[in-house]
Amino acid sequence: MRAVVTVTGSDRRGIIAKVSNFLFERNVNIEDISQTVLGEQFAMIMMVDMSESSRDFAALAEELEEKGKEIGMAVRLQHAAIFDAMHNV
Repeated sequence: MRAVVTVTGSDRRGIIAKVSNFLFERNVNIEDISQTVLGEQFAMIMMVDMSESSRDFAALAEELEEKGKEIGMAVRLQHAAIFDAMHNV
């Protein structure tokens, strides 16, 4: 299953490393990644493959949200089809 992870918040060192390591530990493969810093705001979008994940979608979404709180960022998981539909208006 393909999904999209979004990460937003104030820029700081180690964001990509923390999120990508978190996904690695749960057997989630990052297929594509885009990140930018606008002023002091960080934004990242990752296309991920959850087909070999040790977590189901709902559990991973909840864990990512908690990880976001831990690192001071907003981290969200969406089904790829929903993300595509929302951004193809």
